[in-house]
Amino acid sequence: MARSGRPRGFDRDAALDSAMHLFWEHGYEGASLLTLRHAMGDISSASFYAAFGSKEALYRETLARYLARHGSIVDALDDERLPPRARLEQALLGSVAVQTDLAHPQGCMVTLSATISSELSGQIRALTRSERDVTRTALHRCISAGVSAGDLAPATDVAGLVALYDGLLLGISIQARDEVPASAIRAGIKHAMAAWRD
Repeated sequence: MARSGRPRGFDRDAALDSAMHLFWEHGYEGASLLTLRHAMGDISSASFYAAFGSKEALYRETLARYLARHGSIVDALDDERLPPRARLEQALLGSVAVQTDLAHPQGCMVTLSATISSELSGQIRALTRSERDVTRTALHRCISAGVSAGDLAPATDVAGLVALYDGLLLGISIQARDEVPASAIRAGIKHAMAAWRD
């Protein structure tokens, strides 16, 4: 007599990685539940909701995973072992390395996955905006540290430099997605660093 089969389990870590890559590549709204479930090991609706609760909850978990694995590049901005200018340059170059790595989708998940979406996804948009605000605040600390250390003139327009380097970080995502060579983006960073003048 045939025995009833047990429900097929799934590797939660592998499922999260697959979902993270889908959100990263196609955006929050572009990754349908059906596509997500298929990529996560063809899990059933019941298994999906039991394991993750909702699509939004899954996105939040994958975003946290992305930040832990790939978002730590901006930690260099607060690395007091380095002079402020070196911190900034390291963060920018590290961002290029991550965003142009062919081992995963190009660009930045925080920048690309929920910047433009319907009103129904307003909470997700606010979540990614808050993460970008974290980067802007870290840039402000780094540049202000440069003023305090005497690396930048006391009259330096800190807010203007924050806008310049934040725009560069955000732009790297689009350039990476458009397959602009990493060497060209790094050259652009070299020119942008010329704005750091004492």
